[in-house]
Amino acid sequence: SRFETCWPALMKDSHGVIIIFNPELPSHLKEIEMWYSCFVQQQPLLDSQCLLVAHHKPGSAGDTENLSLAYPLNKLKLIHSNLEEDPEDVRMEFIKYFRSIITLINESREREEMSIIS
Repeated sequence: SRFETCWPALMKDSHGVIIIFNPELPSHLKEIEMWYSCFVQQQPLLDSQCLLVAHHKPGSAGDTENLSLAYPLNKLKLIHSNLEEDPEDVRMEFIKYFRSIITLINESREREEMSIIS
């Protein structure tokens, strides 16, 4: 990708990664493996710091529940977004995800402070 030179700057000090993809495009399913490898595994971030969002376009006839991803993507939290049908559900999932990231940041900050003190 022509933006690869920017990736280190994007990744620096990041606490979470959200990967949004179109589950109806086979090419996207291959690409999310690459994004996961570059942005999560190589940083390294915990799997809990990554959220996968399978976004279904309006009118798409995708079978939302039977999207089976291969390892290691199948370890990640996966939500289906369909903003026509259930925007509130997606909003709640995002809030849960952001809360979990904030908790992680606070815990690591406390550990750093304790290590400075002791």
